[in-house]
Formats: sequence, structure tokens, C-alpha cells
Amino acid sequence: MRIAMIAETFTPAVNGVVNSVRQVADQLAARGHRPIVVAPSGADYRSACGRTVEVVTVPAVALPGYRGLDVARPGLDLRGLLADLAPDVVHLASPAVLGRAATTAAAALALPTVAIWQTDLSSFARRYHLGVGAPFVWSRLRRVHNAADLTLVPSSASARQLRRQGIGPLALWQRGVDRDLFDPRRRDDAWRRGIAPHDELVVGFVGRLAAEKRVHLLAPLARTPGVRVVIVGDGPRRPALQRLLPAAHFTGQLTGRELGRAVASLDVLVHPGADETFCQVVQEALCAGVPVVATASGGPLDLVRHGHNGLLWTDGDPTLLAAQVVGLRDDRAALAALAARARPSVVHRTWARVTDELLGHYHRVIEHRGTGGARRAS
Repeated sequence: MRIAMIAETFTPAVNGVVNSVRQVADQLAARGHRPIVVAPSGADYRSACGRTVEVVTVPAVALPGYRGLDVARPGLDLRGLLADLAPDVVHLASPAVLGRAATTAAAALALPTVAIWQTDLSSFARRYHLGVGAPFVWSRLRRVHNAADLTLVPSSASARQLRRQGIGPLALWQRGVDRDLFDPRRRDDAWRRGIAPHDELVVGFVGRLAAEKRVHLLAPLARTPGVRVVIVGDGPRRPALQRLLPAAHFTGQLTGRELGRAVASLDVLVHPGADETFCQVVQEALCAGVPVVATASGGPLDLVRHGHNGLLWTDGDPTLLAAQVVGLRDDRAALAALAARARPSVVHRTWARVTDELLGHYHRVIEHRGTGGARRAS
């Protein structure tokens, strides 16, 4: 099949949308399909299987207040582009501005469309003071998603949220994990000693250093005796966070084996963000055998089983988050038990498996179109 993958963001940006698009494109290419990425940035690249993935760029603008992130220019007409690409299905990765243009074009060309829910844009707009309220954002999202043949959600929390907003039809499609990269065998004791020379509990955050991740809530934890906080990632909030967390160790952005080593070398991963639709980094840490303390909302609710492979933090008080971690610092047997159950809880979720599921969704919407069940754009 030819699959047009419409990505709101793409390389060189580093985020969950980019990672998911690349992983799926690589898996599709390995199966002999032809994914073509349409995005506001990026360039053709060689996939993991050795095939070239074509990237078609569209006119873009910088997103105000979010350095390093380009988005499509509003008002684009993609009918000519999609007509030339002639895809069997249009894959909409976290559709917003570019996704709206793609659904309009796909409707005009009678192309099947599958939308991927990945970013809570109403919360994003609120945190970045973009001057639009939640009702306006949801009205736009309803138009985009209800114009698609199917919306795939990554978690049960996302499904409940979208149903409340009148979006559907929906199906669950979770994310895959690279179980070779995120493996307990990558744990590096020498790396740990360099960061925690007195055998402190090594507690890490991994992700983009941006407002929605709420990394500032780790300040009480970073001041806790016997705990060494490690911040893996980069982003617009890094200078402010380095001033707020002077005792924390900042690695900067890590990728590939360096990232796998850093994650596996943690004792605990903490994730204080409250707006995660899935939270891939939680899944990656669990796959690396690392227990997780995460906010009891959104995607982590499907990944973290309280007291089994991690802990859920329920009320947003950073001192309570620190207290939960201290409990693990002081009870290494309990920590070891959580760690032993972490990898088995997610290791079966390979990208190969979830891509097979995605192909099943593609075939169903294509067949539905062929039997006269096409949906009308709203």
C-alpha cells in the first residue's frame, strides 16, 4: 500500500509524534509498503530496514512560545499533493492545522483516513497561552476527527475524554516499545557511580523540558538526602530548571544506545506531567526494568499498576511525590519487587505487533469505503 502519513511535527523536532511516525514508517517500509511523510519539516531518510522513506514538506511557521517547533501554515490546500501521491489510505498523526487541510483534501478525493489521537491540544493551548479557549479547541478537533473514518486512541483515558467531547468512532491503538534498546541489560554501574558516587537512589525524568511536563515539581525531590535526580532531555525550560534544581544532574538530549543506557541505569523514573495521552517514556522505562512513579491521570493509568510495577501519585503535591520516592529509597526490597515486574508488564508491546494492528485498522477503513460506508467531512 501507499500510505500518506500527515505529521503535524517531524524531524528535527524531538517528541512523541515524531518518534511514533518514524517507528510506524520504518515498520511499514520493512513490510514492503510505501509510507510517505507529509510534514512542515524534515527530509528523506533511510529507514531501519534500509529503505528510503520519502518526506514531502509543506510551508511552515514557527509555533509561538515553543522554540524549535515548526507547524504547517494555516489554510493550505493539499488536494493537488494528495492527488499526486494517490495513497491507499491517509494516516493523520495528531491532526490539527495540517491534519485539517488533509481531511478536507481526502474528503474531496474520497480517500480513506485514519486519525491518531496523540496530543491533548486543549491543555497545550492553555499551558502556552495561545489565546484560545478549550471549547474553541475542541470544536476544531471534533471537525478534524469526525471527518476521519476512524480515530485511534492510545489509552482508555483518552477514549473517555474523546467520547465526552462527541468524537468518534474510536478504537484503541497503543504504542510499541523497542525492547532491545530499552533492556535491563543496558544498566551501567560505572555510569551510575559517576552520577551517584555515594550509592544514592538514582531517580530520573526523561523527556522534553517544556511547561507541560511539570518538571519543576521535582524540586523537593532534588533536595532529598540519599536521592540523586537525573534530568534526561532538552527544551525551552532547561535554563529555568537548572536554576531551580541546582543539585540535579542534567544530561541534555540523549538518543539511541546512550538513551537506553541512561534509562536502564535509573532506579526509579518519575513523570509529573498530567496531560499525557499515552506517555511513551513510562513504557520505555518499564521495559528497561525500571519502576515508575507517575501522575494518576491520562495514559499512565493504563501502564502503571500501583504497587505492582510502580506507584501512582494522586493529588499533585510535590512533597507527596518526594515522600513516595523516599519510601522506595528506604525499602529496597519493595523497589526490587517493583523492578522485577516492570519489564514483563510491557515487553510484549513491540512496534511490529502494534503495526500489524494498525494495518488491520487501515484495511477495515479501506473496505468500509469500498462498501459505500464513507463518512462525510464536517
